Amino acid sequence: MVRANGAVSLRELARVVQTSEVTVRRDVRALEAEGLLDRRHGGAVLPGGFTRESGFPQKSHLATAEKTAIADLAAGLVSEGEAVVVGAGTTTQELARRLARVPGLTVVTNSLLVAQALAHANRVEVVMTGGTLRGSNYALVGSGAEQSLQGLRVSRAFLSGSGLTAERGLSTSNMLSASVDRALVQAAGEVVVLADHTKLGTDTMFQTVPTDVITRLVTDEPPPHDDRADTELQALADRGVQVTVAGTAPAPHDRGRSEVPMPTPRRAAASQGGNPNQGGGAPPTHLRSAPAGPPRVADLAPRRR
Repeated sequence: MVRANGAVSLRELARVVQTSEVTVRRDVRALEAEGLLDRRHGGAVLPGGFTRESGFPQKSHLATAEKTAIADLAAGLVSEGEAVVVGAGTTTQELARRLARVPGLTVVTNSLLVAQALAHANRVEVVMTGGTLRGSNYALVGSGAEQSLQGLRVSRAFLSGSGLTAERGLSTSNMLSASVDRALVQAAGEVVVLADHTKLGTDTMFQTVPTDVITRLVTDEPPPHDDRADTELQALADRGVQVTVAGTAPAPHDRGRSEVPMPTPRRAAASQGGNPNQGGGAPPTHLRSAPAGPPRVADLAPRRR
């Protein structure tokens, strides 16, 4: 699967082979020792994956349930009549499909996939940048794309990337993509990063958005006992990023099994459904999702110093 896709998540591996993530993690560790792959937080990539970027066909099959949950929550941040920027990526493409239902919306994008998802939406205006087409992710890049964004101002930008760390922020493996993403950020009042758990703790070559510029992170719930992801999420919250976590329903072969107990719960203010900007009255809760029902949302609060 790694050779075919370039990268794969532990959660997806466990689903395909119908075993636990603990077993998959052990096997991945053994394969890394043989030099057959490199472990990354929440998954594995081909050796030398620090600078390698998977193409759209590979990315579109990774963490699909997680991307759907992230897109559902992110769409709730957008109001009727707004103007937003949506960058390139498979997660932002999922978001665009949901934005097609927001009337009076204006979407500025450098992504052909985002534009295609909105092409037939009623009362949604799509504005595309100029630039040179980058075929691996169907995005417009280069000086033409950057110049077309000069003087533009929108309420918020929705961006994805190849990696996200509290120390360095959002990063990507391609210099041209990083440059356009920085121009998209300059046009927005707020920056919302959409990144599934496999990207947490991963650092790639070109920084696009420093941590102190990120307003909000919308991500999925990390696997149980993934201490590194929990640590990264809390570190982002401590640095002022609003972290919103969406739970996903368990895979079919997991239904009926008892949930693995979580470690000490994160400090979180949870709300059920609705717009993540609107405060809910629910008490703090674990971030593990229930076996059925809508995704559960939790906002991480920074630790008190």
